[in-house]
Amino acid sequence: MPLGTRPRWSVLPTDRQRHITREATKEIKLDGYRAVAVKSANSMTLYSRNKKTLNKRFPHIVEPLRGLPDGTVVDGEIVALDDDGRPVFNLLQNFTSESGRIRYFVFDLLCSKNRDFTRLPLLKRREMLHSIKFAGGRIAISEYIEVSAEQMLAAVREQRLEGVIGKRRDSLYEPGKRSGAWIKHRVNLGQEFVIGGFTPGPHGLDAIIVGFYRDDELIYVARTRNGFVPASRRRVFEKLKPLTISTCAFVNLPETRKARWGEALTAEKMKKCVWVRPQVVAQIEFLEWTDADHLRHSKFVGLRDDKDPKKVVKEG
Repeated sequence: MPLGTRPRWSVLPTDRQRHITREATKEIKLDGYRAVAVKSANSMTLYSRNKKTLNKRFPHIVEPLRGLPDGTVVDGEIVALDDDGRPVFNLLQNFTSESGRIRYFVFDLLCSKNRDFTRLPLLKRREMLHSIKFAGGRIAISEYIEVSAEQMLAAVREQRLEGVIGKRRDSLYEPGKRSGAWIKHRVNLGQEFVIGGFTPGPHGLDAIIVGFYRDDELIYVARTRNGFVPASRRRVFEKLKPLTISTCAFVNLPETRKARWGEALTAEKMKKCVWVRPQVVAQIEFLEWTDADHLRHSKFVGLRDDKDPKKVVKEG
């Protein structure tokens, strides 16, 4: 795909149908790594959501951002585009630094020339974002489009995108908060989960055991076997092997009765599990939530080293 090729989606994402109204902007939910770019007088640094430096991993994103004015901070998403110009998270797992697929889509301006804009409404920040000049073909502004929720969702499904985001036009920038000013709606259900264990198998593991945090407690939701290939099994196993522990971190295990969907993870079955410190986050797709907070038909998508495990909660 030639550098500078524009994504081929024709519309961007939007809302949870009735919860996102005319008061919200509508954007595509980009399937990648959230990243904040900070340009100071002496440096240009790209940070992940959990404040890890991404400069060495994405040098071809960092270099064109060096042309930003000193004292500028922007928020956006690093994505890898497939041959049809769609963001695909899997492509971020094994890309090379020279890959022409990598892009950085900027969607917010937090600071410019040391002026703090975080207390301005979203539409004003977006207006000022368009005054910033970005160099090279890898950096672009993630636009929003004024169409109905029904039109947006139909287009997202047709073009096989991840989902839509609605943002209140008057919302302030609130890092790390779930205020309801931004609402995500996935076409295909999926979110991040913390890996708390695995079952041994070919290439190191057969399935990963995942959950989310409710307050400070890790809640088990699924054993996930689908979505792996030999290479990804080996990669995940190598990541988990140094983290093995003797005790289970999930507070709702063992289960004592057969689950409605699939077999329960009983004390007997837990004897075959290997437990790990809950420090690794995986992206999981699934069909639906059950009434017991379990996942139906879950599938491994990839690892997320840009997410703090303690902030992984149930979405939706």
